[in-house]
This record gives sequence, structure tokens and C-alpha cells, in this order.
Amino acid sequence: METIYSIKYAQKAWLLILMPFIWGSAYSQDKVSGQTVVDHIVATVGNEIILHSEVEMQYLSQMQMGLSKMPIEKAKCVVLEDILFQKLLLSQAKIDSIEVSNDQVESELDRRMRFFIDQIGSEQKLEEYYGKSIVEIKAEFRELVRSQILVQRMQAKTTEHVKATPSEVREFFENIPKDSLPYISAEIEVSHIVKKPPISEEERQRTIDKLEVLRERITKGEDFGVLAFMYSEDPLSAKENGELGFVQRGTLVPEFEAAAFSLKKGEVSDIVETKYGYHIMRLIERRGELINLRHILIAPKVSNEDLQLAKLFLDSIYELIAIDSLTFEEAAEKFSDDDETKKNGGVMISLQTGTSKFEASNLDPLLSFTIDKMLVGQISQPTLMNTTDGKDAYRLVKLRSRSKPHVANLKEDYQRIQEVTLEIKKQKAIQEWIKKKRVKTYIHIKEEYSDCNFTSDWVTP
Repeated sequence: METIYSIKYAQKAWLLILMPFIWGSAYSQDKVSGQTVVDHIVATVGNEIILHSEVEMQYLSQMQMGLSKMPIEKAKCVVLEDILFQKLLLSQAKIDSIEVSNDQVESELDRRMRFFIDQIGSEQKLEEYYGKSIVEIKAEFRELVRSQILVQRMQAKTTEHVKATPSEVREFFENIPKDSLPYISAEIEVSHIVKKPPISEEERQRTIDKLEVLRERITKGEDFGVLAFMYSEDPLSAKENGELGFVQRGTLVPEFEAAAFSLKKGEVSDIVETKYGYHIMRLIERRGELINLRHILIAPKVSNEDLQLAKLFLDSIYELIAIDSLTFEEAAEKFSDDDETKKNGGVMISLQTGTSKFEASNLDPLLSFTIDKMLVGQISQPTLMNTTDGKDAYRLVKLRSRSKPHVANLKEDYQRIQEVTLEIKKQKAIQEWIKKKRVKTYIHIKEEYSDCNFTSDWVTP
């Protein structure tokens, strides 16, 4: 069943914010018919109006993103109802005096500007495209962004008290026809304790000395790009003679970013240490909060002796767990070098699902090989791994659960079913909220949309 309320309007609207007709021109181009039509009001909600161009803009955006497979007129009805809901939220937010601080608006504006500058290539290109400065563009967007934040907060308020109890989850599941139950792929939950081998001081100094020699050669006139191509251990940028391309503030690791944004054009930095190793960099160009630079990365190497020390350390942890001197979870918190998992007992989180459950095909091949023959609850001997920064390390792995491919059921899939139950309850709560508020709110929809079969009855009884 189609429902407007599953559309994340406040999140998708910022993807549209720079489309040319957002400025409220008196004319808009109908991209479907190719005709130029006078923009006009198609609906009113309280003191908020909806323009023909707003409906067209969102409809075309959905077409471009491949979201709409339904007939044109039906799709525009869905879009209009989505906007009606947003305008009702906005109207009620103003009545309820929901506040949004100027700092929150400016922070969101800055985030969006960084996104669009990144998409279009540079701050200068964005200004050229619109014939306005960044300051002027932000001024145009400011009230629109404030309204969108108000809408987000009002929508959250309408469902903040909605919960899904165990009995409701069970009732929902039992009402699903047996032949309609989804098929769930095999899933795995794992925890790990990571030990990264220490880097010797001799190896650190060797790396620094190597970069010092390269830096001196550059200051004496040798080409930074050529040396980056020959010596940098960043495989992506080395192919581009060390050039990163324009990147925005907030996207680089802190130490690297602080040094990069302090440079003057053409200046070569001192040696900078990050989790990836040691760097030198040269600023090519800066445009506001965007910089383009070259860098050379050299990472200290882990010796076989250091790697074996990490393995021996985990051997001793394995023995302590085996004799019940401490649990796997306690050991992860005390000894793991993985900051992302040590605080939750070493439980790994899937980037695909945002939960602790991985589909087997999404596991790292080395990890998949390690757990292939393990039993649930079993802990592996120390096994080799590659860390996110590309270094070798060892880890202990605990297989927490392994499900077989199966038809959805309450025992194994309660969390999934609870989330669906909760979402359906929220949808119903929103429809009840609309029904209640529409009685007190002036709503008028032009005849051109009189044939729309809306999910809610938007005409005040």
C-alpha cells in the first residue's frame, strides 16, 4: 500500500534546494509537457501555501532518482499529499511555538553548503552558477532551512509516545498470512578482541627520517608530485601525484586537517602524524572551506617480531578466558585496541544493517574463514586480520550466534517484527493527528487535484 508518510521529506528536500525554480519565479517549466506555465497556488494549509512549482520540483526529483514507477498524475497526487502533510506540520509547529535557534539553522546551512560545493566542484563554481555569493545563497535558504527543521521536530513530536508492546508485536505477526511471511537470509553475530602490534621507536624514527629527506628534496626544488608518485604509500592519491582533489573541512582526520588548513598556497608542511602514518603536504589551492593539496604518506612497518608479540598477548588472554578468570566481554573492554567495539563487549556492528547481525556474504573473507567451522559460543585462537587503516593485527573472535536461512518467526526475528509493528503504529498515529488537526486548520485544494485519491481526507468536514 502506498503511503505518503514514509517519505522522508525533510531529508530529501535538501537534495532539491538548489534546483533553479526554488527561488519562486512567477513562471516554471513543465518538464513533462515542455510547456511554460504561470506558477500558481494549488493548495493552502492554514497560512502556508503550496505552489505548482513545488509539486513539479518534487515529482521531477523522484523521477530522476528512480523513485516513482506509477503513472504521472497518480505520482503527483502522492507528492502533493506529502507536501500537504509537511505544511500542516509547519503550521502546527508555529502554533505550538516550537523554537529553532539561529545556531542550529546556521549549522544546518553550513552542512548543506558543504554538500553542494562538493557536488558542483568548488565554491567559485557554485557562485558562478547562481550569480550570487555564498553569503547571498545562504540568505536565500535561511528561512527554508528553519522551516524544514521545524517540520522535522513537529513530526517527531506527533509520534514520540508511540510504542510497540510485546503483545502488539505478536498480534501483528500472527495476522500476517503464512504464505506472505518474508524469507530471512542466514545471519551471524560476532565479537572480537583486537591487538595491534606496537611500532618500535626505531621504526618510527626510520619513517620520519625518510620523510625528512623527501621534504628537504622538495624545498630544494624537486617536484612534489613526482616524489609522491614514487614514494607515497597512499595508493589512491599516489596515482594522482599525491593530489587529493578539493575536500571540505570536516572530512579529513583531525591532525591532518588542522595542518592542511593552516598552510599557505605552495607551502610544504612539517611532518604530521595520523593513525595512517606520517605525512607531508603542500597546499595547491584554498577556496573558503575547501582545499586541494598533495601529500606523501609513509607508514611505519610492523616487524614480524612485533606481530608475534601481539599474537602471544592474545594467547594469554585466550587462556584466561578459557579458565574463567574473566569473560570475553570483560577482556574486550580491558584489552582490545578496537575503540569502536571495546565498550560493548567487542560486539561488531554491520555497516549495512546498523545492527550486530551480518549476512555471511558481507563478512570480511578472513573473518568468514575463521568462523566457518566454529560453534556458537566458541572462541577462536588468535587469527590474523587487517585493520581499517590497512595494518596487520591479530584478534580473538567469538561466534555469538548463527541463524540458518528461514521464514520469519518471532523467536529469531523479534526485533525486525517489532520495528515494522512500531512503524505501522506511527503511521496510524500520524493519520489520527492529521484527522484531528485538519478540523481546526483551513485547508483548500484546487480543482486540478480533485481526482486525487489521497490516503487521508484533507477536506475539512
